[in-house]
Amino acid sequence: MADELPQTMSVVAISEPGGPDVLQIESRDVPEPAQGEVLVRVSHAGVNRPDCLQRAGSYPPPKGASDLPGLEIAGEVVALGEGVDPGELGKRVCALTNGGGYAEYCIARPEHCLPVPPGLSMAEAAAIPETLFTVWHNVFQRGYARDGETILIHGGTSGIGTMATMLAKLFGMTVITTSGSEEKCAASRKVGADLAINYKTQDFVEHVKAFTDGKGAELVLDVVAGDYTQRNLDALGEDGRLVVIAVLGGPKSEINVAKMMVRRQSITGSTLRPRSNVFKGMLADELFREVWPLVENGELRPVMDKTFPLSEAAEAHQRMEAGEHVGKIVLDVAGGAN
Repeated sequence: MADELPQTMSVVAISEPGGPDVLQIESRDVPEPAQGEVLVRVSHAGVNRPDCLQRAGSYPPPKGASDLPGLEIAGEVVALGEGVDPGELGKRVCALTNGGGYAEYCIARPEHCLPVPPGLSMAEAAAIPETLFTVWHNVFQRGYARDGETILIHGGTSGIGTMATMLAKLFGMTVITTSGSEEKCAASRKVGADLAINYKTQDFVEHVKAFTDGKGAELVLDVVAGDYTQRNLDALGEDGRLVVIAVLGGPKSEINVAKMMVRRQSITGSTLRPRSNVFKGMLADELFREVWPLVENGELRPVMDKTFPLSEAAEAHQRMEAGEHVGKIVLDVAGGAN
């Protein structure tokens, strides 16, 4: 490790499972990168719902991962583990991590990093990896999205929802979203949704059917599960694909399998964090080829909600769990340094 690096760093740790107030500032040793790893001086860290679940005690980190929350960061590579290309040192990167992002320094793998281009702020860079990796894998790789198709995205104003909307539009899809208020529906349309449905006052199945002239959507990206599963299948057309990435409505669903068979529909889903380093590296490589040019030329930018200092991580979690945010919530770890 470079001599000029400090011995200790400030982190936000989970003192015990519970509400946002269990997030506490601590001092810890700066980690040393192992073979094949890099150490990043963190500028900003993204806040995601899995962080809240981990804090509450319902989403433990995988074996070998940091116990600190934080699955995406942006910053500068300041130290290299054995076997890492020396050219990585000093690079401005954003990275998908297995944890540890709520800290002044974080371990990442170079193959999970993407370069931060000029014109992209570090706050914006930190808001990209978790949603971009998740949306690309689930919508385009697992969901087989194609241009000209219609996709229904639940939670249209979330970090995932806004990224999915923008990517789908950039790749020639028609986008329908659901949100819980007229204000959020308006925000979703501003991001690019062709139709935004207020699920509290409107039946999304009926509105999807009407919007598609009775045909139904080709693809649904769902974060609810539970009793939404059959309704999602009802909103899909023949050969439609349902991709589930969260179970906010509960992990169990009851569906009409015979109806699904007749309409030749498919259901899949995934979680990203436990996947192998090799898989995530391949995903990052595909994103660099297929999507990163859109970031570099300014066509793709994350929708930013609010940035909190690292010391206010509890307030950031409160905002996420209140559900009032539109887009990404980010922590400013370096205190405004870019």
